[in-house]
Amino acid sequence: MTVKLGFIGTGGIANYHIGSLVQIKDVSLTAFCDVDLGRAQRAASGHHGAKAYAKVEDMLDDNKLDGVYICVPPMAHGDVERQLIERAIPFLVEKPLGIDRNTPAAISQAVKAKKLITSVGYHWRYSEATNVAKQLLADRTPGMALGYWMGGMPMVPWWRVQTGSGGQFVEQTTHIVDLLRYLCGEVTEVYAAYSHKVMDKKVEGTDVPDVGTVTLKLANGMVATISNTCMMPVVHHVGLDIYTDKGVLEVRGNSLKEIGKEGVLTHTNKLQPTAAEDEAFIHALRTGDTSRILSDYEDSLRTHDITIAANESAVSGKPVSLATFL
Repeated sequence: MTVKLGFIGTGGIANYHIGSLVQIKDVSLTAFCDVDLGRAQRAASGHHGAKAYAKVEDMLDDNKLDGVYICVPPMAHGDVERQLIERAIPFLVEKPLGIDRNTPAAISQAVKAKKLITSVGYHWRYSEATNVAKQLLADRTPGMALGYWMGGMPMVPWWRVQTGSGGQFVEQTTHIVDLLRYLCGEVTEVYAAYSHKVMDKKVEGTDVPDVGTVTLKLANGMVATISNTCMMPVVHHVGLDIYTDKGVLEVRGNSLKEIGKEGVLTHTNKLQPTAAEDEAFIHALRTGDTSRILSDYEDSLRTHDITIAANESAVSGKPVSLATFL
C-alpha cells in the first residue's frame, strides 16, 4: 500500500521529516501547503506529481491523504488540527502543541472522540541512547535530575515574541521536559524564575525571557531543575543528567554517558531518531498498530501542560500544581 502524505508548513523542521520519509518504500509525498506559496512550490518540486497550496482547505479538498505532517509555528496551531480531525485524517504534529493550555486541550478531546492516530515530534524518545538510559533506570533508583538547553536565539521573527513561540521553555526546552517525563515519571509541581538579560536589548522586538530556571517535583519523589538560555553565541549543554544510586546518566541528543564506579561507558546512536519516529507513524498508518508511536497527542499534552505551568509560575512568582492534569 502506498501511503499518501501531505505537509502543512514547509520550513526547516519539515525538511528533516521529508529526508527520512523519502527513504521509506511506498510513501508518496503528494501535497505541500504553506502560507508562503513559493516555499510550498519549492518543496513540491522535488516530488513527482506533488502539488503546492497556500490554503489548508484547498489541499484537503484536492487530495485523499492517508496522513498529514503539521510543521507550523507554535501560534499557528488550532484551526489546522481541527480541519484534519473533522476529516478524520491522522497527523504527526511538531512540538510544541501551541502557546496556551486551552487550544491543545480541546484538540486532545476531539482526537480522542474520533479515535484518531496521532504522533507528536518528541524525537528524543526514539533515540537509541535515550532507550538505553530507560533500560538502565529499570535497575536503579533516580533521586534527582538536572536538565539544560543552553544556547542562542533562533533568528526567526516569531520565536522572539511570547505570543509567537510561547518562549524558550515552551518552544525549545520542551524536549528536555518530555525526556524527564519519559525517563523518570510524571511531574506534580513546578516553580519557575525567568529574566530578561541581553536579547531584549540586542534584538529589536524581543520580549521572550532569555534566561530561566524551573524546579520540578515528580510523583515518585524525585526533584529536578531544568534551565535554559538563548543569550549565548554558542551552544553549550543540551540534555538531561540523571543522578542515581549507581551513578550518573548523561543523556544527550545522540549519545548517553554512563558514569559509575567501574568508569565511564558511552553509547552512541547509530540511527537518526527522526527516522525512527517517521517509520513508527507510517507503520501505524499502514496497519493501525500504534504501539511504535512513543508520543501521541494525549501523552504530549502532559509535557505541554508542564511548560505552560512554568510560564504561569514565572509570572505569578508562585509554584503551580499539576496534580489536576495527571
